[in-house]
Amino acid sequence: MRIAIVGYGTAGQAAAVFLHAQGHMLSVFEQAPEPGPVGAGFLLQPTGLGVLSELGVREQVLAHGQRIERLHGCNLRGRRVMDMRYVDHAPDCFGLGLTRGSLFKVLRDAYPAATEIRTGTCIDQVIGDGRHLIDRAGNSYGPFDLIIAADGAHSRLRRAAPQQIKRERLYPWGALWCLVPAHEWPHADELRQRYAGTREMIGMLPVGHRAGHPGRWLTFYFSLPGDQVDRFDTDAFERMRQRVAVLWPEVSLPLAYIESAQHMNRARYRDVVMRSPVEGRVVFLGDAAHAMSPQLGQGVNMALLDAQALADALAANADVDAALDLYRRSRHGHLAVYQRLSRWLTPLFQSERTLLAGMRDLAFGPLGRMPVARGQMLKILTGTKRGWFS
Repeated sequence: MRIAIVGYGTAGQAAAVFLHAQGHMLSVFEQAPEPGPVGAGFLLQPTGLGVLSELGVREQVLAHGQRIERLHGCNLRGRRVMDMRYVDHAPDCFGLGLTRGSLFKVLRDAYPAATEIRTGTCIDQVIGDGRHLIDRAGNSYGPFDLIIAADGAHSRLRRAAPQQIKRERLYPWGALWCLVPAHEWPHADELRQRYAGTREMIGMLPVGHRAGHPGRWLTFYFSLPGDQVDRFDTDAFERMRQRVAVLWPEVSLPLAYIESAQHMNRARYRDVVMRSPVEGRVVFLGDAAHAMSPQLGQGVNMALLDAQALADALAANADVDAALDLYRRSRHGHLAVYQRLSRWLTPLFQSERTLLAGMRDLAFGPLGRMPVARGQMLKILTGTKRGWFS
């Protein structure tokens, strides 16, 4: 088939590799003049690693990343709020800390036609019979048998299909993040977090190697109200450093590598729910279909699973409409669980509701030690909870 892929982030990259291997003729559009990674380092879960195995790039990704064995989070009094070990879910189960740049490079190298991507092309809408695309300059492309919208959380194509948008809002909280050298950081195989009520959260995630830089690296992130993220400047940077020194003195050493506010990246998040990820011959993948808070750390993993599910559905059905219906049904339950859990859990860690912090700190630790609750928490962490009762 002739297939268009709009957006060359994780979902678009993975879809391109899968569908090229199936023999489809692809046209990939990316609005950036030079395609590249966007976003902080992240945690690949067993689900995402499974997709990368299917793509044949698991070993390359493992060589770039850092194996993560444990998620540990505590409040300012040292009370453990989170303490989950992957091995308690299954033997030899682990996560992988990784930079966006590393994953981008591995998936780009796995796509033989990467040099043929149409860069600097901002696709605005689907026109005519639903099989043509038009860009911001008014140029038309097509016809296509299938159009994949993988243009991210701020998707233009999603907004061009308002009848399918059930929920779309900007979260009131955001985050600042940067990559810092690991040096003598003592928690090399752990995602560590510290919580100051619900208003402040600091995280340190080992992410392995960084292209073009020696040694190993960490992603540092600091959550703040969205308006503070938007106007973050030199004075705010100094206040952040002083605050980090109070909340978590151990982090001050790696953070000393950052010299100014210009080295900090700003991130805002959307909560997006679509009535259906399919509109005619257009199918939405990744954040374009289901952007959510990063609290559960599932965004990249969900994008990879979307691409795999779509490729499987197309392989199983010669009829495109039947394949898209299978894709919709295969992803619905899994996504519904994580979208709702993300929405419920976010106020416990990023909000003005300070009373929730006390409830969280009292409840999460004991729940994590109860066998049944612990098992469910580990399923949520690893991305393997596929339904509310399954």
